Amino acid sequence: MSDVLMKSVSGIRGVVGGSFTPELLASAGSAFAAYCRYGTIVVGRDSRPTGEALSMNLISILVLNGCNVIDLGIVPTPTVQIMVEELGAAGGIVMSASHNPVEWNALKLINSSGTFLNSRDITKYFKLMDKPATYRKWDGIGKIDRILNASTVHIDLVLDAVNVKKIQKKKFHVVLDSVNGAGSFITPAMLELLHCRVTEINCTPDGLFPRGAEPLPENLKQLSEAVKKNKADIGFAQDPDADRLAIVDENGIPLGEEYTVTLVSDHLLSKEKGCVVVNLSTTKAVEDVALRHGVPFYRAKVGEINVVDEMLKKGARIGGEGNGGVISPEIHHGRDSLAGIAYILEMMAERNKKISELKADMPQYFMKKGKVTLKDPSSAGEFLLRIRSDFSNEKISAIDGVRIDFKCDGPFKNGWVHLRSSNTEPIFRIIAESDSHAKTEKIYSHFAGIFN
Repeated sequence: MSDVLMKSVSGIRGVVGGSFTPELLASAGSAFAAYCRYGTIVVGRDSRPTGEALSMNLISILVLNGCNVIDLGIVPTPTVQIMVEELGAAGGIVMSASHNPVEWNALKLINSSGTFLNSRDITKYFKLMDKPATYRKWDGIGKIDRILNASTVHIDLVLDAVNVKKIQKKKFHVVLDSVNGAGSFITPAMLELLHCRVTEINCTPDGLFPRGAEPLPENLKQLSEAVKKNKADIGFAQDPDADRLAIVDENGIPLGEEYTVTLVSDHLLSKEKGCVVVNLSTTKAVEDVALRHGVPFYRAKVGEINVVDEMLKKGARIGGEGNGGVISPEIHHGRDSLAGIAYILEMMAERNKKISELKADMPQYFMKKGKVTLKDPSSAGEFLLRIRSDFSNEKISAIDGVRIDFKCDGPFKNGWVHLRSSNTEPIFRIIAESDSHAKTEKIYSHFAGIFN
């Protein structure tokens, strides 16, 4: 596992001390300096123990290549994206492996518009990495500046998008679990501005994750107990770089991260119509919400930038990914847990409903996600071709692995499955969903069995 280096539109990820090395940073940093034409680059990181040393290394490489660097320190990924736009920088880099375990680290690469590099641009960038690293002479290097108010800029953008006074009047009691990550300081600060009473758990940004880094229901037991114990109105859980958001209701029950973008979509569409874009793996509940509001609905390949590109193309009102990633163009074109939190609180305040009641108003589906490790990764294409042949009468999308929507009569009818290689881990993902637990289990078991 330590020798695996993941390179995709999600950036470059590896295990520190294995595939993620100072030599890699030299190559990646020099290539990004060239990609940005040696302009100003914004750098931020999450709280992982390896982050400080590695980001110092990366910043040195960028400066020695002639770039001026603005170091934001520990901040959420969306904060870096926003600051690239605000400062008119040539690009940005976030050092964060997001939901991967603590031994991983990664580079997320941001272009001058504040969005991640798309497939075309990342291909150009990877070609630059193949070239030998070059450095400037002593009088041609860049300089380092540090900005301490990036969180304020981010919070102001989010609060400008919601009815702050309406939320403030409710004085919600919120329990926050930031997994000791990059959201540990900025999120309580925003909640306090909204006059929320905040109970913090896991908000010490030391990067020592006290639970699974991904905000899945099975990782939120401590949050659920804290919500019940404190009789709070809601619980919020973030991932280490705070671009993803999961919700626990007032009874301590996790909603499932798929319902973050579902709820926010319903909320924003009730205010202003516009099309919706999510990825192929996102719950059908969002599609039903779009139908409820009479607006167009589109699906894109998995990966934030793939969704963003489609949103820009369609002029979307709202979009995101079912992993808890909300993308609101009125704030910025990137997944943002702070945006998700503000919208959910506004929804609760304006509709005067508990979060459990809002969830009950949404279309109800049952999803199962899992992953398999293929003994021979090269066999994945063969498996997918066979599956497409076996289900040729069904609705099939092959833009990203294979997604099958089961329309024909049979045990899987009205369900769907998505099979694809991960962008962030050396695994193969299986996502199944239907209108019943039993049917979803059948779908998932059938396709998982094919790969065993």
